Amino acid sequence: MSVREVVVLGTASQVPTRHRNHNGYLLRWDGEGILFDPGEGTQRQMLRAGVAAHDLNRVCVTHFHGDHSLGLAGVIQRINLDQVPHEITAHYPRSGQRFFDRLRYATAYRETVALTEAPIDTDGPLAATPAYTLEARRLSHPVESYGYRLTEPDGRRMLPDRLAAHGVKGPDVGRLQREGSLDGVSLDDVSEVRRGQRFAFVMDTRLCDGVHALADGVDLLVIESTFLDQDTGLATEHGHLTAGQAARVARDAGVRHLVLTHFSQRYTDPEEFERQARAAGFEGELTVAHDLLRIPVPKRR
Repeated sequence: MSVREVVVLGTASQVPTRHRNHNGYLLRWDGEGILFDPGEGTQRQMLRAGVAAHDLNRVCVTHFHGDHSLGLAGVIQRINLDQVPHEITAHYPRSGQRFFDRLRYATAYRETVALTEAPIDTDGPLAATPAYTLEARRLSHPVESYGYRLTEPDGRRMLPDRLAAHGVKGPDVGRLQREGSLDGVSLDDVSEVRRGQRFAFVMDTRLCDGVHALADGVDLLVIESTFLDQDTGLATEHGHLTAGQAARVARDAGVRHLVLTHFSQRYTDPEEFERQARAAGFEGELTVAHDLLRIPVPKRR
């Protein structure tokens, strides 16, 4: 059975706290694993969450501030120590190439794994597999930053009543799916579009076009809400979102499940983030993330 979920490895911004590690998020998508923004301590958090280096297929870095990237050195060395048998691809802003190089070769170790570097310098698709398309969008932060969006291709949902009405049954159903038509019956006659699942990851940013484009119509949105609404000025100054801003983005984009994360250490009441998100009008499923939480991608409608 396929698994599609986000494993939250860390939820702190800037500095870790006693209860929150630096950033780190693993998206399990069927047989693949995409690690987003491995901050300091990610390797240990992976161990605590039951995530192995062998689970990783891609590493996606939004930008090169330490709380989003200092864990790269340890993760990359662990990938090599464990001799992961498959290729791993790393996506990150091209403008931060020197930082990636320093982190990749921070200390001496034996390279045993094919790590493909795929830096980003513009909006658009990064990869296409049978299971998903991965794309990036530029965000608004003091250093160059990109958010990520994963989209499953649309499929078809067969409709039993229409199949019966057209007399299609048994092996002929499979033939019709493969060939598109059978004895004058088309696939459109007996099925409907099954919308693919969609996921977006939005970290450090002010409100901008990229935020809205990434969030548009996704089933699961993991988004930073570093500040509460009373500190909107600070959020704008430092290139971040508030809980209310993130919630309004999700509300207007039709997001089904909103996950707030990347919290400033100045706040001690996590429930206030939920209260402000609800006050902003978001009515879907809402999670204020904590470390080691597992969040399933909502089932298809």
